[in-house]
Amino acid sequence: MPATLVLKLAKSEFHVELKKIDRAKLYGEVEIEAVDEKGNPAMLKLLASDGKTLIDTGGTALEVLNEKGDSLDRDKLTPLNIDGDKIEEVPSSFDAPNKLTKATIDDYLSLIVKSVYQLTPAPDSDLAKILERLGKAEIFSFPFSYRAGLEHDQAFLIGNSEEAFMVVGKPAELEFVGFNQVAVISPEDEQGIAADDIDFSLF
Repeated sequence: MPATLVLKLAKSEFHVELKKIDRAKLYGEVEIEAVDEKGNPAMLKLLASDGKTLIDTGGTALEVLNEKGDSLDRDKLTPLNIDGDKIEEVPSSFDAPNKLTKATIDDYLSLIVKSVYQLTPAPDSDLAKILERLGKAEIFSFPFSYRAGLEHDQAFLIGNSEEAFMVVGKPAELEFVGFNQVAVISPEDEQGIAADDIDFSLF
């Protein structure tokens, strides 16, 4: 049974189920298959540090060690911020009602999108009031965390009088420059999307 998300608008609560929108189904996808000289599918291997041993996929794992080299259980680790203060865990958005606040189109357009979900009413619930507001070109927002973690994303409700969608992501940090200003690219910005990650055959 899919998890139910509770949205709160004014004094009304709406129970909804999320259906993730698959980008491949919307735009299609391209799969690159590597083969050897005999036409057999090529398998991904990892070369060990000795320069000779080949390790199959799934043959390695990450381990957390202390200063002495002993293995640590991740549950015993305490996340800290840059000042050394403990970071409190963010609860899952499925654990309690989520209060919707009005957002602007500028807020929504500055979002770096991670996921898109179609909202469907849970049994014995309906979205009539939300759809009515979305049909008037209103946008709503709330902090969203699919699972409990260290930080939440930002979710926006958009749609029309018939369909509602939830768009999840992180607000972009935009810096505007004028005609006579030079834009400076930091080393962090250069580690973005590579040209190989963009498949122009899909456009």
